[in-house]
Amino acid sequence: MKHRIVVLGAGYAGAFAAGNLARRLSPADTEITVVNAVPVFVERMRLHQLASGQDVAFRELADVFAGTGVRLRLARVTGVDPERRTVAVTGEDGPGELAYDTLLYALGSSVAHQGVPGAAEYAFDVTGRSSALRLRERLAGLDEGGTVLVVGEGLTGIETATELAESRPDLSVALAAGGELGAWLSPGARRHLRRAFARLGITVHEHTRIEAVEPTRTITAGGASVPADVTVWSAGFAVHPIAASSGLEVAETGQIVVDRTMRSVSHPDVYAAGDCAYAIGDNGRPLPMSCASAGFTNMQATAAIIARLTGDEVPTTGLKYHGNHISLGRRDAIFQMVDGDVRSKSWYLGGRTAARLKSGVLKGAGWGIAHPTFGMPKRKRRLVTTPERSGVLGAA
Repeated sequence: MKHRIVVLGAGYAGAFAAGNLARRLSPADTEITVVNAVPVFVERMRLHQLASGQDVAFRELADVFAGTGVRLRLARVTGVDPERRTVAVTGEDGPGELAYDTLLYALGSSVAHQGVPGAAEYAFDVTGRSSALRLRERLAGLDEGGTVLVVGEGLTGIETATELAESRPDLSVALAAGGELGAWLSPGARRHLRRAFARLGITVHEHTRIEAVEPTRTITAGGASVPADVTVWSAGFAVHPIAASSGLEVAETGQIVVDRTMRSVSHPDVYAAGDCAYAIGDNGRPLPMSCASAGFTNMQATAAIIARLTGDEVPTTGLKYHGNHISLGRRDAIFQMVDGDVRSKSWYLGGRTAARLKSGVLKGAGWGIAHPTFGMPKRKRRLVTTPERSGVLGAA
């Protein structure tokens, strides 16, 4: 019987991981299945561009995995039973169940409304393709002078506000920041950010906490009204409660608690990668939810799965966060390096050079997804029977 590997989610972490596993493990011993709710690979780092009205092409996952041996199951995950080693799904054919020997959980994250009244009902977001398209349609219907308020001064909020302001100069774009805009950046990068906001005509409401969202305005903690024909919520991310409800050990955030190899501390046949993994970086702190973290964790998870299945020593890959790369529209960006304690270094790169670098990163990630088994070795690894595999991971 082949060893059944099921990958939940085909985002940056899941798609890369599935291709890596297919590239290195022999199909004579393994069966790899990817479960994803939509038929395309969603480049999450481009969703603010999609929402602003730009043309963003999405690769069909059937084409991505064609010829790789990876099976694609288009369905939504509704539950995980780690004791029975099964995944409950529902798709066009109705509800179903998948059995696994090794599970890689990479379902990512979505918008966190943080219980703010009206946010779920009236606010838009760019954390998924459908929500970005919904925002795109709403923005297309705004007349000149329409008001847009982006809530949240993190990377997503900054990139969304600048992209909208550049693409739709006919609109009045503002950003509500809970603290100081770009407070975590170095002084030079902070000045660069403020110049970009001024150039694009973005109004900044600093030290402003939004406590209610209504159809045409938001209400601050101080009771002030901020006009907003469209409110874009980017004040945080949350993981799906499936992991917590399954019985897997999770952190307060709902993320799956993993060891240094991305293996669940409660269920050793389950691994996690991407935003849904509560992984401790080389600096002793939890990795932030980000595309970079998805890369680190999926590489570590796949390396551990392959090593354990083939009887090798499990390697450790680097889990060091190097910095933040922030797009400020299509022709400007900031690349801010950080130290081991995730504090901004004095050096930063800004302007068109940084924008070209960010564009290269996006194109590189997209190319890697489109060629999941590039560099496929002629001789793939065969599985071995070990006490661990036969007792914990399951026989091949």
